[in-house]
Amino acid sequence: MKKTLQILTVFSACTIQAQVAIGKESVTNTSVSLEFSNTENRGLILPYVENKNGLSVEGTLIYDITDHKVKYLKNVGQWVNLSEDDSTSATIGIADVSIQGIDKTETLTAKTSIGIPSLTTGILVLETADKAMILPKVASPHLAIINPASGMMVYDTVKKHLAVFNGKVWTFWKP
Repeated sequence: MKKTLQILTVFSACTIQAQVAIGKESVTNTSVSLEFSNTENRGLILPYVENKNGLSVEGTLIYDITDHKVKYLKNVGQWVNLSEDDSTSATIGIADVSIQGIDKTETLTAKTSIGIPSLTTGILVLETADKAMILPKVASPHLAIINPASGMMVYDTVKKHLAVFNGKVWTFWKP
C-alpha cells in the first residue's frame, strides 16, 4: 500500500500544472504560472552570479557581478545585456555581495520548480509550455522604490516597460 501511495503521489506531481500567486490570493488567469501582487512597491531580485560557466539554458536571467549588469542568455554562451551601458561611472552598476561571503554555505541542489518537474538547473525554474510569469507591477519604479536592490526587475505600469536596476540606474525596455 505504501509503494502504491508513493507512485500515485509522484505521478500526480508530474501531471499537476502549478500556478503560484505571491502577495495575493490567486493568479489572474489560466495562462499564468507565477504572478506577483501589484499592491506593493517591490520587485523580483535576480540571482547574483560571478561565474556563468555551466549556465546553458536559454532564457536564464542573472545579475552578473563581474560587470554589474542584468543579463539573459539568448543562445548558449551569448549573454545579452539588459542594463544601461554608456561605459561611464554614472551607469556602471554596483552591488553589495557581502551577503554571499565565503562563510555562507550554498546547497547546490536547492531549487524550486513550478509546473512540470524538471532536471533544469536554476534556483527558480518555471517549466510549462503554455504559461508565463508576470513580473511585479510598480508605477514609476524609479520614483516608487526607495532603495532598490541590484538586479531588481519590475514592470513599470506607467511607461508600460520592463524596468531593470543595475545598482545605480534603472533601464527601461519597451516592446
